[in-house]
Amino acid sequence: MAEGWDGTYDPGSQSDESYHFERTHVEPIYDAFVCPLTKQVMRDPVTIENGRTFEREAIEKWFKECKESGRKLVCPLTLRELKSTDLNPSIALRNTIEEWTTRNEAAQLDSAGRFLSPGSSENEILQALIFVQHICQKSRSNKHVVRNAQLIPMIVDMLKNSSRRVRCKALETLRIVAEEDADNKEVVAEGDTIRTIVKFLSNDLSKEREDAVSLLYELSKSEALCEKIGAVNGAILILVGLTSSNSENILTVEKADRTLENLEKCEKNVRQMAENGRLQPLLTLLLEGPLETKLSMALYLGELVLNNDMKVFVARTVGSSLINVMKSGNMKSREASLKALNQISSCEASAKVLIEAGILPPLVKDLFTVGVNQLPMKLKEVSATVLANVVNSGYDFDSVPVGPDHQTLVSEDIVHNLLHLISNTGPAIECKLLQVLVGLTSSPTTVLDVVSAIKSSGATISLIQFIEAPQKDLHVASLKLLQNLSAHMGQELADALRATAGQLGSLIKVISEDIGNSEEKAAAVGLLADLPERDLGLTRQMLDEGAFEVIISRVIRIRQGETRGSRYVTPYLEGLVQVLARVTFVLAEEPDAVALSCEHNLTALFTDLLQANGLDKVQMVSAMALENLSQESKHLTRLPELPKPGFCALILPCCSKQPVVNGLCRLHHGICSLKETFCLLEGKSVGKLVACLDHTNEKVVEAALAALCTLLDDEVDIEQGVMVLCEVEGIKPILDVLVENRTEILRQRAVWAVERILRTDDIAYEVSGNPNMSTALVDAFRHGDYRTRQIAERALKHVDKIPNFSGVFHNLG
Repeated sequence: MAEGWDGTYDPGSQSDESYHFERTHVEPIYDAFVCPLTKQVMRDPVTIENGRTFEREAIEKWFKECKESGRKLVCPLTLRELKSTDLNPSIALRNTIEEWTTRNEAAQLDSAGRFLSPGSSENEILQALIFVQHICQKSRSNKHVVRNAQLIPMIVDMLKNSSRRVRCKALETLRIVAEEDADNKEVVAEGDTIRTIVKFLSNDLSKEREDAVSLLYELSKSEALCEKIGAVNGAILILVGLTSSNSENILTVEKADRTLENLEKCEKNVRQMAENGRLQPLLTLLLEGPLETKLSMALYLGELVLNNDMKVFVARTVGSSLINVMKSGNMKSREASLKALNQISSCEASAKVLIEAGILPPLVKDLFTVGVNQLPMKLKEVSATVLANVVNSGYDFDSVPVGPDHQTLVSEDIVHNLLHLISNTGPAIECKLLQVLVGLTSSPTTVLDVVSAIKSSGATISLIQFIEAPQKDLHVASLKLLQNLSAHMGQELADALRATAGQLGSLIKVISEDIGNSEEKAAAVGLLADLPERDLGLTRQMLDEGAFEVIISRVIRIRQGETRGSRYVTPYLEGLVQVLARVTFVLAEEPDAVALSCEHNLTALFTDLLQANGLDKVQMVSAMALENLSQESKHLTRLPELPKPGFCALILPCCSKQPVVNGLCRLHHGICSLKETFCLLEGKSVGKLVACLDHTNEKVVEAALAALCTLLDDEVDIEQGVMVLCEVEGIKPILDVLVENRTEILRQRAVWAVERILRTDDIAYEVSGNPNMSTALVDAFRHGDYRTRQIAERALKHVDKIPNFSGVFHNLG
């Protein structure tokens, strides 16, 4: 019975390998040391009433099983009945066994140390490591023995063994050796061991990573080692990476996370974690740490480079706290909070969070306050930067109070104060405050308020002067602001440019540079593009400055594909074409404009630009320019010089024949050319204009139709103009424009063109059977303005929808 029960008892379930060294005794093992039940050396020997000795745990289990099974209480060796379960400790035997075990374990450890060498086999090293684990788990005091036996450095050396099994077992053994033993942790971490352990974190084998993370976690429990772990290059980054891994073993992820929590005890590590995307520890210290720590963390936050998602997270977590410090802290704290706010405000979403947290009033106050409480100029620059960041978020600033009297950022006195600061501070602050105005003028809800304040302050000339600022950022900011303003105060800006020396030349220089900021060039040309197109004085000045030659060369280079890859190429080209079109608005008053248009064949250039698909503004402006050029054709067409009549012709005129002149323009009845008279017919521009009538953008269609209408003008041969449109299949698209009735301007222009087209009887006859066309003309007759109704009435008469009474009245008379 006792032998059968013995087979079921398994204290620890250790493998044969784990007991290799235990079975190798330096001193012989005595039978009295071995428990009859477990067949192992006893740790806590006790004696029962018949004098037999057993391991306490084993005999207690025997008694328990006898009781639970209902058997008699008997001695497991003699099987004789016992009256009592009393156990008497065998103290003398226990002491003897402990002394014997100590001597043997020392010898066994010595043997293990010999196996922990490069020359040993894999199996021998594994047995030695398993034995060290076993004795350390057996008793905490044995960890001291292992340390004194100098085994820890030997185990560390096994981390560089070629066998993966040995490396994993060494990591596991070091963890067991270091558990709950500060001295052993220190020994394990000596030299470059931590660096070696960190290398395992990047290993392809998940078992090695898991064992390495478990060991690092154990070492990180020592505050003294936290800084050392963090000092290993890449350690914190790899641990942070493990915590966010979706493919890693969940235990590895948890251990990595707990390791990082331990490493947070060191501020240097917290900074590293923040740098590598684990921001919460830094934010926690910023909110809850001692004053000096809060200051330190805020300053460091101001130096971090964060992605936009992180900026939003930080703004939501500590934004309000930073704003409160900015309002009420001492100067050092305010500096730290401002720098942190500068970092997290440079993203649209985070800036909106800060606005809602109340950042605007203290920012404005800091900028405008003078006297003893004012910020130093370097901090005012930071405040201006934060305000610029916030304003460029696209928030609705006309509803956010910033002053004691419920002023907003676009209130007249606030804008006046900003303009005053712009004129009376250094370039750095001026640049940021100009960017504030750029943001406010970029929104349709606030731009008019800013424009009104600028006009009332008389600051236009001052703002224009920044065009020549030597500082690139200041220069670009001023151009962007002036471009935003030009759509609303173009005449004021045009007058200011004419009145100040050098600014126009500076703009042209920016536009003409082959290198430089593309945004800067787009802003400069955009400013000029929005100025009044019929301002003759400005156009003359631009002609004198050689601006148009520069613009033509840039347009041609872009069309040839020399400028690519920048997101500013499109607005740059749009602005160039719009500025170039200015020339065509002053052809009647400015001979130099005509000469320039002829010299550079602008009709051909604008015709080519009609085909700039995807660039609606370029197509629209080109069509407008062609309209202007075509209007001038009738004044530039040269009539042929006829030979003087002979003597007989003078005496007998009836006998003379008029000479026939070949090669005349059928439209203008003169000598025309694309280059010199801007004739659309000669330039093959008509077909390209007709193609634009199918455009989805109504503005392009309006401009193209206006240009085509010059072929039907009173001062040209209308019948031939209609024929030209027929030849390029342009009649139906014009009729379709009228039927579609997309805008009032299109209806007015289409009715005018259609009436002239219907003067041709064949077309009128064909159109009279089209109910859609009749409906469109009737609709224009009923709902158009006075002039459109008159023209629609004439058109309806052409198709016999309204009777022509003029002949009837003539007969009655």
